Amino acid sequence: MTADGQLADIRLGHRPLLVCDVDDVVLQFVQPFERYLVDRDLELVPRSFRLTGNIVSQRDGTAVEDSAVRSLLDTFYDEQEHWQVPAERAHAMLDGFSAEADVVFLTAMSPRYFDRRRRLLDRLGFSQPLIATEAPKGPLVAQLHGARSLPLAFVDDMVGNLISVGTHVADCLLVHLQPRSAIHRLAPATPPTAERADGWLQADRLIRRHFAVSRPD
Repeated sequence: MTADGQLADIRLGHRPLLVCDVDDVVLQFVQPFERYLVDRDLELVPRSFRLTGNIVSQRDGTAVEDSAVRSLLDTFYDEQEHWQVPAERAHAMLDGFSAEADVVFLTAMSPRYFDRRRRLLDRLGFSQPLIATEAPKGPLVAQLHGARSLPLAFVDDMVGNLISVGTHVADCLLVHLQPRSAIHRLAPATPPTAERADGWLQADRLIRRHFAVSRPD
């Protein structure tokens, strides 16, 4: 199903909208992926904020070729239901938001993995609508929110996605939420247009404050 088809299935109410990335925001990614690599006699050695060039053989330290990295990631997403678990406090925080806002998950992956991700989220108790696409996130969030005057917040661990949404949607709270991991310490700094959150508790406070002050009279 295309992104447009997935968007067409989502019905928003007259209330604030929270759009969340999934990997390393709602579900853990880096830690399960590291365990998945070890299971294949490989290791993630963080020398830069990317997977290519940083996955090496445990036997001799040889870096895995870029095409093999893509294959490893594809297989991981094929098997995501066996590896990924909720991010810390994500379930409780998102349950709280769902009582007063529409929550939509926007995951950066091929739509061919939609069914697997949907099953995994449902099994873990995350019933919020899901969009799976490799398209830029800014135009999609703009299309989803439309011309509504209601508060909007976007949470992601990737600076490029935050910039994309900030470029396409005015008055959107951008929250930079990253896990504590060695490779994330090498990530680009939080852009000045976004707020950094060190965990879901801080993200919760930022989002609730934004919803409170941005709610139309």
